[in-house]
Amino acid sequence: MVDLQLLDRAFTIVTQSFIERGHAATHVEVSTALGLSMEEGRQLYRELVNGQYHSAWLEEGTDYIVSFAPFNNLPTHYRVTIDGQQKWFGQCGFEALAIRWLFSGKLVRVDTPCLDCGEPMALEFRDQNVLLVDPPEMVGYTGAPLGDLRPEGHSWR
Repeated sequence: MVDLQLLDRAFTIVTQSFIERGHAATHVEVSTALGLSMEEGRQLYRELVNGQYHSAWLEEGTDYIVSFAPFNNLPTHYRVTIDGQQKWFGQCGFEALAIRWLFSGKLVRVDTPCLDCGEPMALEFRDQNVLLVDPPEMVGYTGAPLGDLRPEGHSWR
């Protein structure tokens, strides 16, 4: 059975590395920070990324994080700029919007091409305030059936 407090500490280390550096801490960094052997750290890292706790995955056959919601370790269409510095990428369009909650008080901009026509789109936020929607008619889309998104006992009106 996994130690949830240790898993939570590993989660914090990886998330903080994304916030500070724009990329994920490696299993070596997590192992060192937690005082674990490399093998113990590798197993914890794999459990964190491949377990049921978080939307994340490793590059197949490696111990390198590809994605760790809301961030992506590899470039995606969803470029995130914080106070004028671009070094982050969103896991998907909706996750890119969630990144703003990790940068309290900062100007967060998400740039992406429209995946249908290629035209540029941009959103800017500061905390809960939407400062820019360009083009103004922009909408979000998910391929998930609405039935999969509704909380039990609720309906969309």
